[in-house]
Amino acid sequence: MQISGNLLIGQKAVRGTNGSIRAVNAATGAPIEPAFGGATAADLEAACALAWAAFDAYRETPLEARAQFLETIAQNILDLGDDLIERCVTESGLPRARIEGERGRTVGQLRMFAGVVRDGDFLGVRIDPAQPERKPLPRVDLRLRHVGLGPVAVFGASNFPLAFSVAGGDTASALAAGCPVVVKAHSAHPGTSELVGLAVQKAVKDCGMPEGTFSLLFDSGREIGQGLVKDHRIKAAGFTGSRGGGTALMQLAAARREPIPVYAEMSSINPVLLFPAALKNRADAIGRAFAASLVLGAGQFCTNPGLILAVDGPDLDRFIEAASAALAETPATTMLTPGIHKAYETAVGRAADHAAVKTLARGAAAKASNQGQAALFSTTADAFRQHAELHEEIFGASSLVVRCPDLATMREIVEALEGQLTSALHIDEADHADARAFLPALERRTGRLLVNGFGTGVEVGHAMVHGGPYPSTADGRSTSVGSLAINRFLRPVSYQDMPEALLPAALQSENPLGLNRRLDGKLQLAK
Repeated sequence: MQISGNLLIGQKAVRGTNGSIRAVNAATGAPIEPAFGGATAADLEAACALAWAAFDAYRETPLEARAQFLETIAQNILDLGDDLIERCVTESGLPRARIEGERGRTVGQLRMFAGVVRDGDFLGVRIDPAQPERKPLPRVDLRLRHVGLGPVAVFGASNFPLAFSVAGGDTASALAAGCPVVVKAHSAHPGTSELVGLAVQKAVKDCGMPEGTFSLLFDSGREIGQGLVKDHRIKAAGFTGSRGGGTALMQLAAARREPIPVYAEMSSINPVLLFPAALKNRADAIGRAFAASLVLGAGQFCTNPGLILAVDGPDLDRFIEAASAALAETPATTMLTPGIHKAYETAVGRAADHAAVKTLARGAAAKASNQGQAALFSTTADAFRQHAELHEEIFGASSLVVRCPDLATMREIVEALEGQLTSALHIDEADHADARAFLPALERRTGRLLVNGFGTGVEVGHAMVHGGPYPSTADGRSTSVGSLAINRFLRPVSYQDMPEALLPAALQSENPLGLNRRLDGKLQLAK
């Protein structure tokens, strides 16, 4: 499929004239044709106006029609075939197998949300029928459903050019909720973004959705991204990226005359706790598994295991020896962009030069530009508590082992950590009592607790939480992965004594949509 470098505003392809961006071959640094025109303020206005005009009609589309729309997007992405895979590999530097897997995840997310829409449970229907004879006061008739917030701004992520980008989880969940979407593409993979954007645009047309249901903008600077969050017609934003970027969007959203929620996934070091019995029995195996998780995707996962906590001693030394040996044999791999690679090398160099940090191992040396070399460091518990900079995320295949004198110190460190996306406990049965004592502190700081594994690898399902207390995300009550992600873009509306003829179908007494509902607080399953 031909890549034009155009913006997609509703059903139109528009050439942006506010500067330009150009994709770069992640492996070589060479620019890739064509140039992509940056959106102007007029382009932003057009996209937001179309999204607002589409909202009332789109949010009331029949559930089956909306589900088919999501499934059509999924099929259109598959129909892009190798054109999409090859372009994405070139722009991201990620291996083909990873991109094919990510395409499968992207398609799977869209199909999962199609199922969520068909079920209709996301509407959360509740009916408290009138009780005119109730004493001392009669009860009014109350009916509740959830509706979409309004048009949503979605920011494409650098590290997931498909699954967290143009048609990724934020877009899929917003569309499922009944919200039009305006996407600001990530500048690292504009060609990939346009191809996926065309797939969504075609689905809008073929499924008869309102024109403004979807638009795609490119930004040659920061004006358009900032303008999106500030536009009065945008009612929520989804973002995956740095803490600085997410915090800036949160501040812009809070400063609006009508503040809006920004669901930002930002930074996490994802602590891994190695308990004594597990370490004694399986130190070598855990060390090798850790190394494999650390270097997955050049370490460019928000769930990368960036911190190891364990009681110091011979068993921890065995873990370190196994992990170090595995890392030494791991080739350096291409990172997403030259900028990300430079930031990684700077952060690793800073850690290596830190007076309280010891370098334990490095991966194989880079053989080409833009390749990240894995790094493993260690420090003491006292140093970790004294130096706040050691708590900071290094985006890439780098991790820090904290040698603790005892479990009590490990627990004190956990209590001092910021909010995290994941925390992993490596335990054997003999560790259960000790692990239980850590759970309250970990639950307060973490969105997902896992046992005898690592956070890399996020299952897209109904019980998944990919979120956590700040700064891992802007709002720890939400998730950006799994079916509950739809809740971010919904709000409840109650209808009091509304005539039956004016009620939305979901709330009508005859239940024409066949929904599960709560009647007087009791769940009624649809027949």
